[in-house]
Amino acid sequence: MILMTYSISKVVIGILLTSITLLILYIAYKKLLTRLNKGNPIKEDYCVLYSLEEPISKGEVELYFTTIKPRKVSIELYNDDLSFNSTIKEGEFAEGGHIIRLDTTKLSNGVYFFGLKSENQKTMKKMLVENA
Repeated sequence: MILMTYSISKVVIGILLTSITLLILYIAYKKLLTRLNKGNPIKEDYCVLYSLEEPISKGEVELYFTTIKPRKVSIELYNDDLSFNSTIKEGEFAEGGHIIRLDTTKLSNGVYFFGLKSENQKTMKKMLVENA
């Protein structure tokens, strides 16, 4: 009887120690994730510029971006060597999604980049123009 009680208590203690160890490891893991996440950029500070739906641009194309809070944004066009071509639209944009239309018939065929520039970011997407 004493031998059986000793074995059961050893098993219970082993389960408790394992549970406590796993709980401590889980807490440490959560603390580590929180600490590593502190250096990530805040989403509200940036816009998201989306790629075009079609790989080849013809005629009028729609450039789409979103912003979480109102900000001044400039949508610009760049040549294939990333030299500035023109400003498509510039101004204060409210929060939400925005569509900017670009008429590619005024451009010669080739590779271009369209970009979004704000006070703290500059991002670009590639565009292939092939008008007939």
